[in-house]
Amino acid sequence: MYRIHQIKLGLNESKDLIPSKIKKKLGVRDLNIKEWRIAKESIDARDKGNIKWIYSVDFECNKKLKLDEASLEVYKMPEVTTKGEHRPVVIGFGPGGIFAGLILAQAGLEPIILERGQDVDTRTTQVEKFWNEGVLDTESNVQFGEGGAGAFSDGKLTTGIKDIRIKKVLEELVLHGAPEEILYKQKPHIGTDILRVVVKNIRQEIIRLGGEVRFGTKVTDLIMENDRLKGLRCEKAGETYDLDCDQAILALGHSSRDTFRMLYDRAVTMEQKPFSIGVRIEHPQEMVDIAQYGKPADELNLPPAEYKLSHRCTEEDELINGRGVYTFCMCPGGQVITASSQEGGVVVNGMSLHARDSGIANSALLCDVRREDFGSDHVLAGVAFQEKYEKLAYNYSVGAYKAPAATWGKLRDGKAPQVSNCLPEFAVASFRAAMPHLGRKLKGFDADDAKVYAVETRSSSPVRILRGQDGQSLSAKGLYPCGEGCGYAGGITSAAVDGIKMAEALINNL
Repeated sequence: MYRIHQIKLGLNESKDLIPSKIKKKLGVRDLNIKEWRIAKESIDARDKGNIKWIYSVDFECNKKLKLDEASLEVYKMPEVTTKGEHRPVVIGFGPGGIFAGLILAQAGLEPIILERGQDVDTRTTQVEKFWNEGVLDTESNVQFGEGGAGAFSDGKLTTGIKDIRIKKVLEELVLHGAPEEILYKQKPHIGTDILRVVVKNIRQEIIRLGGEVRFGTKVTDLIMENDRLKGLRCEKAGETYDLDCDQAILALGHSSRDTFRMLYDRAVTMEQKPFSIGVRIEHPQEMVDIAQYGKPADELNLPPAEYKLSHRCTEEDELINGRGVYTFCMCPGGQVITASSQEGGVVVNGMSLHARDSGIANSALLCDVRREDFGSDHVLAGVAFQEKYEKLAYNYSVGAYKAPAATWGKLRDGKAPQVSNCLPEFAVASFRAAMPHLGRKLKGFDADDAKVYAVETRSSSPVRILRGQDGQSLSAKGLYPCGEGCGYAGGITSAAVDGIKMAEALINNL
């Protein structure tokens, strides 16, 4: 099987033309293409008068060709040669924990999974009550519960890493209900509506294989002996119990601040990690479509357009010199949501359904936060930094946890204290310096009437829990820090891949 790149189709051409396009590109008339499949699909909109679909295609044929062979590499399950004294435990059931648990279950190790939040159906009801009535459950919310923070997002699966495990992740998602297109789309996404169904199906598969998922169960302490994990202290419905455990994957989310503090008290080795802070910025989706395609997407039968923008500030100002400003987690046809998990704090995020049909585009607009901005060498100073600005946003919120909002024009001109006072001075200054540059990259991005919401603080974890080459914590053997919350991933796919890696590490160390 060969792989060929740069097969181009016009917007009105059928995919059925792909075999003939391959023959034409190769100049071999009598080529008999026996079987073919799309390996990658993207849109080339650089020439807005001649937008093309671009494909990489794997195919079999009757001739020997001077082409790269298609990669047939498949993920190989780790081999289990022995089982431990106790069943392995996974702490957290976001993307990292889900895939760590799935691999352990597929390997026959019958993992116990502990998740402080509730199952995705119960959690969805709780989140909707929070959005509608301002009633926050601090244990089960947009951040905590089955599926993790990704269950209330765009379900974006793009990642900058390269790893054979990505294919395993995508194939498992499709097997459990995700659309098959995620296997080849250049920018795959599931959407929060479908993702909730998928994570429930994976949970049921883990249980079918002998695993166990305990919702509403928070790990409140580690039971240690000579720097080795011996058990976990758990709390469920106000009752405390100890779980014997000598191998646990720690798949925390980036918002598990009480758990970070518990780990600090237990002298688990961790370090400060820089992150970003900013706002959600919102535009009409049609504006983004026209800027990217030249016309509204529905007129061209194209998906809602996306963007990814960045600018490095170079102004001679000690506040902003060298600061990076960038967009993150862009949600075409989505909505801005409040994503709080602590009483008295407001944080925003973006979310899209699979159809991306709200007519509104939003994205995080973020600025670098450096360690020196934390104001302390304490390992959890970044956590305190985030909490400070989330509390300010709550103080400026309108009603129960409603995010402070303004137009970009008012924020730029210093007339939106309800937003600017929820941000560090350097962030506001950096946005003012960067926005004209971003507006030149995407026409209309810096429009006066673009709406901004404060405050976005949780693009990544403020700490990294250190682990060795064997995957284990440097100070707590048997504990495997994993995924986004522990500082090893930055999105659904990379967190899932890291979950697989830590499941492999645990199996190798048995």
